[in-house]
Amino acid sequence: IPHFLIRNIIGTQTLLDAAKRHWNLEGDNKYSRKYRSGVRFIQISMDEVYGALGKTRMFTETTPLTPNSPYSAFKASADLLVRAYYQTYGIPVNITCCSNNYGPYQLGVRTFS
Repeated sequence: IPHFLIRNIIGTQTLLDAAKRHWNLEGDNKYSRKYRSGVRFIQISMDEVYGALGKTRMFTETTPLTPNSPYSAFKASADLLVRAYYQTYGIPVNITCCSNNYGPYQLGVRTFS
């Protein structure tokens, strides 16, 4: 099993289950949608889950997930899992999609013109 499968999908599910269990105000009631106030599961994703930039040259929250590499496919799968926990259990979530650094610390494989 690739390590990025374990980290991105199984790791995300493990964290979601722990958050759901510890934040739920009704204990082991798996159907409860009542959570502690002020808590939120933050999923750190990446812009590559959206695939290549289209004509608009930007992504929005409604851009479909179209990953183009195995790693970005696993990241997109983890994002979908987070969304599913929100829809199914009502756990409060946010998904943020970061892009590459620009400047003195950017990776050499990423160039801008």
